[in-house]
Amino acid sequence: MSDAHNEQHSFIRTPKQLIAAVAGFFLVIVIGIILLVTLVTNKPLTGAGSSSQSNQAVAARLRPVAEEGYSLKDANAPKVLQSGQAVFTAVCATCHATGNLGAPKAGDSAAWGPRIAQGYDTLVQHALQGIRAMPAKGGNPDLDDVEVARAVVYMANQSGAKFKEPEVPTAPATKVAAAGTTTAAAPAAPSTPATPAASAPNAQASAAPAPAAAAAPATASADTGKQLYSGTCVACHGAGIAGAPKFGDKAAWAPRIAQGQNVLYEHALKGFQGKAGVMPPKGGSSAADADVKAAVDYMVAAAK
Repeated sequence: MSDAHNEQHSFIRTPKQLIAAVAGFFLVIVIGIILLVTLVTNKPLTGAGSSSQSNQAVAARLRPVAEEGYSLKDANAPKVLQSGQAVFTAVCATCHATGNLGAPKAGDSAAWGPRIAQGYDTLVQHALQGIRAMPAKGGNPDLDDVEVARAVVYMANQSGAKFKEPEVPTAPATKVAAAGTTTAAAPAAPSTPATPAASAPNAQASAAPAPAAAAAPATASADTGKQLYSGTCVACHGAGIAGAPKFGDKAAWAPRIAQGQNVLYEHALKGFQGKAGVMPPKGGSSAADADVKAAVDYMVAAAK
């Protein structure tokens, strides 16, 4: 039998084929290097050769997270009113996008139908003053009335209404002074008859200081705290909305109670925004400071 089947066959049998194979191998390597360099140079580099270390890029990376989505405003500049969609996204969506606490979801015509039938003025009034579990202005007292009305129109029109966008009230008229400066018209001071000199002793006697007993306001009671919780705080603390610790949840309240009573008071009065959630000042109400503190004490006592 022949051993021809056991011979090893090779594609390279001549010197020319060997040279061609080597040249092809190096050609493939060169093409691969060119493609790799092209891929790398077409993408922005991080570090040397890019603008990542410029003053603008560094300032953008160091910008506080709290500024994301917000613009710094001059306190003396006129307020720029937000659109209805912006107010809905920032405030109303917490409940009206999910239906929490019975809030009608935006776009749900069946849920909004009876409310739209009440009329534009009634819906805006409920949004401004609060109704049932909904706090006044959705829990953000900094919103302008026009911004709240725009949000109402935005949600209602998504659900079948055809309300007109509310107009911005015009600024009061001003007088132009002769010197060329614009000044607001000042009301005339009412004239008062001259008091006879003989009545001066009586006037001094009537200006006596008030009794000291009426100087100090009474401390808010536990019932006041309970009432404020039931009317305002329950909107979030009753169901744990927006990261609020639920009423009576000892595990959720423990780290907050550990911060101290003064810190809890400050967060409740001035508002708080952290990783866990957002708390509007005074829960979105116009209650007195003493009443807000009483509501805090009421919730803390229930969580101990």
